[in-house]
Parts: sequence; structure tokens; C-alpha cells
Amino acid sequence: MNIFLVEDSQPVRERLAAMLGGIPGATLVGEAAHADAAIRQILASRPDVVMLDLGLAGGSSGFDVLRAVRPQAPGIDFYMLSNFAADPYRQLAERLGACDFFDKSRELERVRELIAQRAAAKQ
Repeated sequence: MNIFLVEDSQPVRERLAAMLGGIPGATLVGEAAHADAAIRQILASRPDVVMLDLGLAGGSSGFDVLRAVRPQAPGIDFYMLSNFAADPYRQLAERLGACDFFDKSRELERVRELIAQRAAAKQ
């Protein structure tokens, strides 16, 4: 299962990459910190899953990426990550087509479990 990671914080990106890279059957195929780069690279690589931070570098958001990519690549599953996991953000993510929304400060283990289950099912 190919995963693309969109996260503006390098330490968080490295932590997520290490966490996801240790899952059998999961391969990290790209990373981006900015919406424009994420959109281009996701459309070029067509991963199975995108882990998508809400707040991105340069004032853009994960919602910008989701709005741009989802209509062009509906087969990609998006999972939003944020420290701001209030209901309005979760609801907007769902309306835009995200599969789920995780609070980075409390739910990263759930992210790992989800990806591990998906990767195991795909093998």
C-alpha cells in the first residue's frame, strides 16, 4: 500500500514517516509541506492513501489539497490530521471526502492501527 504524507512540521513528518514506514506492506512514496507541491506529487504518484495535515506551510490547508485532488483522483483515501480536531473541521473534512480525521496530539496510535489493518488486508 502506497502512502503519501502531507505535513508542514518536519519533526512531525519524520515521526509519522518512521511510524508508517515500520508497517509491513506500507510504503511511503512521497512527502510534502506545501499544498501546491502536495497536489502535484499526489496526482503524479497516485498513492492509495494520503495522510493530510490540516495546517500547511505558506498559509494553505489540507482542505485545499483535498479540494484539488479528490475530484481528479477519487480512488485515493485521505485521512486528515490536526491538533485542531473540533467538530466543524471534522465535518468539513467529511463533506470534502476525507475517510477520517485524527487529532495528532491524541490519536496517532489509531492512525498506525488503521494503516496496519489496511496494509495487511491488501497483501
